[in-house]
Amino acid sequence: MELPLLFSALWDPSHNCGSPSLELIRPHLSASKSYSLGLKLKCQQFHKGGATFPGVVVCASRRPKSNTTVWRRKDLPQNVDFPPVLPKNKKKPFPIPFKEIKQAAREDRKLAHMGIEKPLEPPKNGLLVPDLVPVAYEVFDAWKLLIKGLAQLLHVIPVHGCSECTEVHVAKTGHHIRDCSGTYNRRRHSSHLWVKGSVNDILVPIESYHLFDPFGRRIKHDTRFQYDRIPAVVELCIQAGVDIPEYPSRRRTNPVRMLGRRIIDRGGNIEEPKPWRFADPSSLNDFDTYRASERFPRPSLSDLPKIAEETMGAYETVKKGVRKLMRKYTVKACGYCTEVHVGPWGHNAKLCGAFKHQWRDGKHGWQDATVEEVFPPNYVWHVRDPTGPPLASSLRRYYGKAPAVVEVCMQAGARIPDEYKPMMRLDVIIPDSEEARMIV
Repeated sequence: MELPLLFSALWDPSHNCGSPSLELIRPHLSASKSYSLGLKLKCQQFHKGGATFPGVVVCASRRPKSNTTVWRRKDLPQNVDFPPVLPKNKKKPFPIPFKEIKQAAREDRKLAHMGIEKPLEPPKNGLLVPDLVPVAYEVFDAWKLLIKGLAQLLHVIPVHGCSECTEVHVAKTGHHIRDCSGTYNRRRHSSHLWVKGSVNDILVPIESYHLFDPFGRRIKHDTRFQYDRIPAVVELCIQAGVDIPEYPSRRRTNPVRMLGRRIIDRGGNIEEPKPWRFADPSSLNDFDTYRASERFPRPSLSDLPKIAEETMGAYETVKKGVRKLMRKYTVKACGYCTEVHVGPWGHNAKLCGAFKHQWRDGKHGWQDATVEEVFPPNYVWHVRDPTGPPLASSLRRYYGKAPAVVEVCMQAGARIPDEYKPMMRLDVIIPDSEEARMIV
């Protein structure tokens, strides 16, 4: 081994050392940092009847190297639990801790009491975020491709929906798992009543009011019919920069100014265009799921895997894009029902009929929305053999789940993304009914 120059410069053989001993030090250091090699030289002096005095000449250097990148492999878990089903007789938990919400409100009131305007950045001040405009167009195009792909796949892949509850199953026949929560389920021993499914059973229709100016007048209960209802994903893309002639949106050049919770300057007044100026409503079918299967023909079996891969890619693009947009743009959701509103604050329409709506006079309990509330995954049971026997209720703990779009694309020949495999429980061997009785 060749010694470094530092070592040769510091050690002089003329020193009064009886026998030098060289020791290589391998300290237990962190694996996330890189360290230089360290050597320690011990000089021992032997005197008759004397003691040994070790001397350290060179010590280990723990100076980390700059501009170093350590790549770590992220291992996915083998199996994960299903998402919890929230009870209907309780309020949804806040996605942001309630202490942080109160602290932010306390700071706003303090600034308003001092007469200081609230500092706002785009898009909180009504201006667009230039970096998110391409993301909005990408999500909008992927949303249209997702609807088109599902409409074509459902001509070949059978989908069943329960007529009494929201359960969906992707297989040749409906499953026999008794978990129906619909009306008169006790009379049927919680068995499902299967009917033919549609695109709305795969993509849960979450709609929102379209607003020309999200910072304008609030929607009241008496004026709710003056506003159109469109998919919440499309409304989020419109407010993020997508221009649709049928649904115009105000693009501000002057920011909104707020003092506390009160708007002191809306950036000027602009007259909202009237509905008669809008274009032909038939062009809106591209991003609407209503009767989508009738607009697209049945594909050939050779094109089925390609369509499935494109649909899977569009689903991933929409999910990731919505998550990026919601980090900046405000989306509100009711804490009791499935109502969603895209904008800085919710509307005042009294349409909530969920838990204890009489106490709130039908008003929604608005809070910050999550990605799953705007773009629900709609988990369904994973079927390993679509043409095999139906799933049994006694073996339900051995079955896995997957989003409905992933299950449809997988049965059509698409590759399963790695992030969905742990919940699908592909490594679990499903026993027979008699074998399952002997398993404790």
